[in-house]
Amino acid sequence: MTATEYNKCVDQYANALFRFVVKNIKDSDSARDVVQDTFEKMWLKVEQIEFAKSKSYLFTTGYHTMIDKIRKEQRSGLLEERHEELVQTENNYSDLGKILDKALNTLSEIQKSVIMLRDYEGYSYDEIGEITGLNESQVKVYIYRARIALKNYLGTVENLV
Repeated sequence: MTATEYNKCVDQYANALFRFVVKNIKDSDSARDVVQDTFEKMWLKVEQIEFAKSKSYLFTTGYHTMIDKIRKEQRSGLLEERHEELVQTENNYSDLGKILDKALNTLSEIQKSVIMLRDYEGYSYDEIGEITGLNESQVKVYIYRARIALKNYLGTVENLV
């Protein structure tokens, strides 16, 4: 990949990668760090990456960088507060986005990631498998279980409004 193609990747995929990461870790500063680290890793291997596979490389590397950051923060105890607020729900919300975010936060990291890649970013099962290192049937199982968990958490639409 040339420097021009690298810059094109930055222009085309930086926002999508940021959206994916920030939806998972809920901290825009940390998400920016993950995106920056991802593009740095790509730059270090720019000569080894084909331009046609740059999007897949970015999201795969971004996913693994994000997971590493989450694990590091969990070890240092910074995410305890986030897990405590996941237990409570209210039926009188007016902002469905907040409800959905809370529901997504109840999922395991892998379930949340595959749901975000499939439903928010529109990736195919094969692409999600490449990004996460899972096979297609594992991806489908995680998505199915995540959707069931979300359905159970959210209940019916009438309970939300």
